Amino acid sequence: MDHIPGTFFGPPNLVELLRHRAEYQSDDIAFVYLVDGDRQEEILTNAELDRRARAVAAKLQSMGLTGERALLLYPPGLDFIAAFFGCLYAGVVAVPAYPPRKNRSMLRIEAVSDNCHAKVTLTTRQVIDRVQPIIGETPHLQELPWLATDEIAPGLADDWKTPDIHTDTLAFLQYTSGSTGTPKGVMLTHGNLLHNSALISYAFEHTRSGTGVFWLPSYHDMGLIGGILQPLYVGRPNVLMSPLAFLQRPFRWLSAITRYRGTTSGGPNFAYDLCVRQIKPEQRDQLDLSSWEVAFNGAEPIHEETIERFCEYFAPCGFRREAFYPCYGLAEATLIVSGGYVKEPPIIRTFDGDRLQHGQAVPADETTPRPRRIVGCGQRLPDETIRIVDPD
Repeated sequence: MDHIPGTFFGPPNLVELLRHRAEYQSDDIAFVYLVDGDRQEEILTNAELDRRARAVAAKLQSMGLTGERALLLYPPGLDFIAAFFGCLYAGVVAVPAYPPRKNRSMLRIEAVSDNCHAKVTLTTRQVIDRVQPIIGETPHLQELPWLATDEIAPGLADDWKTPDIHTDTLAFLQYTSGSTGTPKGVMLTHGNLLHNSALISYAFEHTRSGTGVFWLPSYHDMGLIGGILQPLYVGRPNVLMSPLAFLQRPFRWLSAITRYRGTTSGGPNFAYDLCVRQIKPEQRDQLDLSSWEVAFNGAEPIHEETIERFCEYFAPCGFRREAFYPCYGLAEATLIVSGGYVKEPPIIRTFDGDRLQHGQAVPADETTPRPRRIVGCGQRLPDETIRIVDPD
């Protein structure tokens, strides 16, 4: 199939997407944030998110920031989502970045700010108070106005003015990790994000009756596009928790899937390994994973051993091998690039390991000295062209 089926909701931009949800699904829950990673909930409906976004946008518009870049430095939670959409509502380009920590350098954040020419920093009052002692090490950040969006009066929403936004309007900059040098920003338009949202919805066979469960960081493409934009695109709720809550106690992730009857959830390969290693049999007995339809695995190499161990260990909880969904994506392509078929088991093949080292995919046979099992990441999705090229 070369084109996405014409059954998707087609708003012209992300602002119209949320405005549509706020009008026609106003009281529907958009997001549930598990503050403690367990049962302490903060809930945001479509109408509440729209109003909070309009209040943030009105403040940004009053500061004359339309068309400028805003650095978003937020801890996990609903404040980030309101600020992100507040930027979009104001015609401000959002630049999500790793939230600062008191005992860590601010130099990487300053590098991102310098590169994107940020004109304001958006965050919470708690973060501002926490970083005050170290803000002096980054003169550029010190010179920027810092705006605590959690202190913006809700009544400002009434002052919001609809911005001039089109499909090709820049929505946000997704910065790479910067592990090999200066962080680089990927420019993503409203059209890019809506098209990739349609691809994800198509590939995962999403419907409004499902529920997502996400612990992935919101400043990362998989957490932002998959965990925040995708559920709004489909029109269904998403349950969120902080990455730290998951890392400290992986049981929280699978427990949330059980409690909220999650249908879509996932993460990098290591997350599945962590669950097998740290969730004890007596904890496993409390889980019901029979609702889990799409267990996506991406963002790092996918190992057959991980799939086998997870499937075997959690089969007593109702987890089905067919739920595993290996996929591939990258920020430069917005997010998803390839994936398999929902409700079909992952495709795993054996190749000649020696030939693979020389860039040759040769199936192994019984005489192959060093066979290597490879997990397939599916096929290209509609409307996409994939080229494998020599990086040199």
